[in-house]
Amino acid sequence: MKLTKRVLVSAMILLISVTGVFAAGQQAAPEKEANLVYVNWAEGVAYTHLAKVVLEEKMGYEVNITAAEVGPGYTSIAQGDMDAFMESWLPILHRDYYETYGDDILDLGHVYEGTLSGLVVPEYVTIDKISELNDHVDKFGGVITGIDAGAGVMITTEESLIPTYGLELELLPSSGPAMAAALQDAINREEWIVVTGWDPHWKFGRWDLKFLEQDEDKMIWDAENIHILGRKDLEEDKPELAQFLRNMFFTVEELADLMLFIEEADAGVLDAAREWMYANEHVVDAWIP
Repeated sequence: MKLTKRVLVSAMILLISVTGVFAAGQQAAPEKEANLVYVNWAEGVAYTHLAKVVLEEKMGYEVNITAAEVGPGYTSIAQGDMDAFMESWLPILHRDYYETYGDDILDLGHVYEGTLSGLVVPEYVTIDKISELNDHVDKFGGVITGIDAGAGVMITTEESLIPTYGLELELLPSSGPAMAAALQDAINREEWIVVTGWDPHWKFGRWDLKFLEQDEDKMIWDAENIHILGRKDLEEDKPELAQFLRNMFFTVEELADLMLFIEEADAGVLDAAREWMYANEHVVDAWIP
């Protein structure tokens, strides 16, 4: 009887232990899930898809990625709905968003440094300064071809650049891909076009382009860094993911190569990102904690 009782007690202890381990495993599982939000801009599309394949194939994560405009991207991490927002241009372009949500988010550092924003034209356009645009309004069809209305470069162009320079061109919202398509069409016809542009972007690897110069007394844009932002409690909940995102960084050459590779690949974005990863393991392995 005593032996039977001892066996029963031992069995119960084992059952409790196994149940506890299983429960702990269930609680730990979300740590291996990453929910990332990005903007549908060339560089963000490229390195967010790359982050997904690295996390899944090298670190065992389940990764969900969601495209959104900048405002909803900030909101999603400030409210804790997503783990990280993959593309914040600071300190200028997204200043208003960061000032609004800064207390509720975590800055995980920059993934790229030395960005440029501004108005971009093909190299064959014979003006070099923003202040010369009004002399050629008709040649540009009276418009500046833009991207998403909520993007920082669009807000800055509408609210600061146009009034500061007294531009007589209308800012026409579209999207990153639509802007690139309009640029391609104009270049094919050797027509004049001015677009809201930024570097890094694969368009500078494909076409001969230039930023229009700003007047020294009317500077709107300056060099910035691209930051990854996390929800405020990300480091406590998912320390490994937070460290991975902190470690992500590209040189100018690495990001340019990734973007152009994805843009020109016959495969889908995810497959192209995976191919680039295995061809550049010395880059991505350095990010893994």
